[in-house]
Amino acid sequence: MTTSIQETALTQKTIELCQAILDSSEFQAMRKDIETFLANDKVRGEYDTLVSKGQGLQQKQQSGIPLQADEIEEFEKSREAFISNPVAQGFLDAQEGIEAMQKTVKKYVAKTFELGRIPEENELAGGGGCGSGGGGCGCH
Repeated sequence: MTTSIQETALTQKTIELCQAILDSSEFQAMRKDIETFLANDKVRGEYDTLVSKGQGLQQKQQSGIPLQADEIEEFEKSREAFISNPVAQGFLDAQEGIEAMQKTVKKYVAKTFELGRIPEENELAGGGGCGSGGGGCGCH
């Protein structure tokens, strides 16, 4: 049996929130930086190589294999070269900005469910709640 999704007031407001995010100049700038990065094969290749090197070092370390100074130095040089590229830095900043937006939306929604009302700014600080050590959940 297939069910059709009925558009509710909540669904409509969620769509409006999504549109507001898409329309924001901040989000548009971040998307542009990501698209610029994705269109640059050279910088994308450097990123892939850097991620691969980092994963290799992490796997060695987790396996108890000591890391050699030259391995670490090579990784650090690659990382520094990568982040000195404006396209790469724009991409990294955009990723960070989008993650921050997502966290903000999640925090507001979660706190609203927790409190049964829209949270105030001071109630969002620390990201705490029930069981997280942040207190202020309102249920105790």
